[in-house]
Amino acid sequence: MLRLSGLYLPLDHAPEALPAAIATRLGIEPAELKGHSVYRRGNDARRRNAIQLVYTVDVELADEAAVLARFPDDKDLRPTPDMRYNFPVMAPAGWSGVRPVVIGAGPCGLFAGLILAQMGFRPIILDRGKVVRQRTKDTWGLWRRGELNPDSNVQFGEGGAGTFSDGKLYCRVKDPRFLGRKVLEEFVKAGAPDDILWEAHPHIGTFRLVTMVESMRRTIEALGGEYRWETRVDDLELERLPDGNQRMRGLHLHDLAAGESSFLEADHVVLAVGHSARPTFEMLHRRGVHIEAKPFAIGVRIEHPQSWIDRARFGQCAGHPDLGAAAYSLVHHASNGRSVYSFCMCPGGRVVAATSEEGRVVTNGMSQYSRAEFNANSGLVVAIDPAKDFPGGPLAGIELQRHWEDMAFLAGGSNYHAPGQLVGDLLAGRASTALGEVIPSYKPGVKMTDLAECLPGFVIEAFREALPVFGRQIANYDHHDAIMTGVETRTSSPVRITRGKDHQSLNVAQLFPAGEGAGYAGGILSAAIDGIKAAEAVARSLVGS
Repeated sequence: MLRLSGLYLPLDHAPEALPAAIATRLGIEPAELKGHSVYRRGNDARRRNAIQLVYTVDVELADEAAVLARFPDDKDLRPTPDMRYNFPVMAPAGWSGVRPVVIGAGPCGLFAGLILAQMGFRPIILDRGKVVRQRTKDTWGLWRRGELNPDSNVQFGEGGAGTFSDGKLYCRVKDPRFLGRKVLEEFVKAGAPDDILWEAHPHIGTFRLVTMVESMRRTIEALGGEYRWETRVDDLELERLPDGNQRMRGLHLHDLAAGESSFLEADHVVLAVGHSARPTFEMLHRRGVHIEAKPFAIGVRIEHPQSWIDRARFGQCAGHPDLGAAAYSLVHHASNGRSVYSFCMCPGGRVVAATSEEGRVVTNGMSQYSRAEFNANSGLVVAIDPAKDFPGGPLAGIELQRHWEDMAFLAGGSNYHAPGQLVGDLLAGRASTALGEVIPSYKPGVKMTDLAECLPGFVIEAFREALPVFGRQIANYDHHDAIMTGVETRTSSPVRITRGKDHQSLNVAQLFPAGEGAGYAGGILSAAIDGIKAAEAVARSLVGS
């Protein structure tokens, strides 16, 4: 088969227009096209009133070699690559070694566990949180009643932070082995809609993710894997090596439900904790595991009616079923040297309470598969640099995050309400006292105030410069009544648990840092891909290949 990219068709084209366009593009008779399938479909909305769909298709032709020879320099035509996943190793028959352990049941841990199970290594997966449905109940406890469970919330539990998100399934990491395709195919097996295989910007949404992670858990267990919920890793058992480095020997665990401590022998451990696993980062630092500070970003969630964004992006085509709810991506380099950018944009979604620590307020965005709720929201954040903003060591970024989360808790009324401010008031340098046209979606509630109380001055300064710029790019983006709620601090991990080419910690052998918490991914798909790579590295180490 051949892969043909860059086919542009009108938004409301007839089904037969696609094979006709393929034949015309390749200069063949229609009868020479034996079959075709859509590999990817996106849209080109640069001309809002003449939006086109953009296709990449795999085609089967009567004489593919002849067609390919006619287009030797055409970068849009090439042989269809083999996207099948191949396991690098498999467990030997009757393998009975020490079982590998995966710490964390988010996207990275889920796929590390799945691949290890599919290779026959019967992994043990640990998570301090609960199974996804019980975790969902605990999360609603914060949203509805202001009651936080520090061990079961938006950040901790089955599915990880990605469960309560927009469920985006695309990323910009280089993926020559098509590991992302493996992730998407496993998601479809677990109940995701088929369109995630071909949409240019696929997403799932929270409710569908819940059933999918349950299905994948059953698959892992059927292959001999084991989950242990409400199990916190309190410490590592390490062996000192002659070269001064250390090696994994086991984990000291605490059963949160029973209140009991135990020891688990573990000489191959995937560390797939999320970006909010602060006690784990602190424990690793005490143990001497090599950690370094990394950049992240802080800011707010900004909300507009989705209809405003749809009209601004799609013009008269707004509401078309093939376009769905419009998204956006914005960036501005402010004169104070700071970059302001949109982050984790959630069309037709809501802003959610995402703290995992008592007495702190954190915001995030979430949407369902339908993306049908009234508001659009996005993180509006400013980049934070370790050398400039928190030069106090590898854990200093955590303290910076905590400080502004503390301030947000106070500004919101010390009851997990979020501090909010209208865009117009922020631009004018005054506190907000009442809502305008835009109703915030954050629960348990929003207290109108001055966000300068809970964000660094350079962030507010950069916002004041960037918002009018964004308003010229997207109509009404800087509307007086658009509302911002704070604070968004968990954009990514503030640390990197450094590793070598073998995916092992630089100074602790057989510890495999992976995913978002380790500083090697950002989002569901990239974290899942990194989980696959970690599992492969573990398997190679286990069989000595």
